[in-house]
Amino acid sequence: MISAMKSLIYSLLTLLALSACEPSFIVGKDDNNTDPYKNFDYLWQECKDRYSYFELKGVDWDAIKSQYRSKLFNDIRADSAFKVMGAMLDELKDGHVNLTSNFNISFYPIEELGPENIRWRTIKDYYLPKDFYISGPFVHDFIANKQIGYLRFSSYTGAISNSNLDFALSRYQNTKGIILDIRQNGGGAVSDVFNLLSRFIDKKTLLFYSRLKEGPGTNDFSQPEAAWLEPHKGVKYTGKVVVLTDRGTFSAGSFTCLGIKAIPNMILMGDTTGGGLGLPNGGQLPNGWTYRFSVTQSLTLDLDNSYEMGVPPDIVAYFDWNDLTKDEVLERAMDEIL
Repeated sequence: MISAMKSLIYSLLTLLALSACEPSFIVGKDDNNTDPYKNFDYLWQECKDRYSYFELKGVDWDAIKSQYRSKLFNDIRADSAFKVMGAMLDELKDGHVNLTSNFNISFYPIEELGPENIRWRTIKDYYLPKDFYISGPFVHDFIANKQIGYLRFSSYTGAISNSNLDFALSRYQNTKGIILDIRQNGGGAVSDVFNLLSRFIDKKTLLFYSRLKEGPGTNDFSQPEAAWLEPHKGVKYTGKVVVLTDRGTFSAGSFTCLGIKAIPNMILMGDTTGGGLGLPNGGQLPNGWTYRFSVTQSLTLDLDNSYEMGVPPDIVAYFDWNDLTKDEVLERAMDEIL
């Protein structure tokens, strides 16, 4: 399925699938080498050498060092030092950047990038039948007088199976189109991206490129490697598919949207995604705290890397929170299909 994603891409996607998009709870060794300056400098240097999006985001990492290192002092409490380093990492504005100790986890709140573009209660009360289907990670059924199949996919749990998709896509083969709703999907197992998208193509398709930051220089990247997708050999749907997104669509959700840009029968609708196209890797500070940050760049077919800031929709649409009886994004998608 991922025929050309060897070495770099496959191994890094596996890392992301294992780490998902939420940091794990790690017990730190806080009694080992607790010099705050040593730990700060180690973390700063690791980011400087390996973080992949300084240039795109316009971050002056040297200035950031001066700003935050000055907040330390020799007998600073561990939790205070943690907050200093966590605040430094937040300057990267990246949901794949975390610092983890035995008492806290730092993270950048991607949900604050924009408003939610979905109210699930509205969809249940006004669009879906009461006895809608739940097939693995998919909630689905007919809408619009059975002219459209609606699939809600809220998390990349790694639970997509052939039986899930065979059942769902077989039901909607004779519809005028499918709406795939991944609004507020914060990501998870990247394998789900390829399992899902392989059902909507009928020929081998180049989705995107990826390259690894491998040195301290601004342009010290590996050569871009292509991510190819093979069509699934079983049940597929190659009619019109409208995919609904918002700023809470992150990481694996953004990878899905980046791939969709290369698939002709699929349309993105809603708001720009939350980004998260740099795959994370990390390590351990001298005191035992762990860290991770983005070490790759994902590139479009024309080798543009700017979608790290969010994959834009083909058609913009927003949920109106003044009327909870209607989902304007879903309505726009139905209009597009019908």
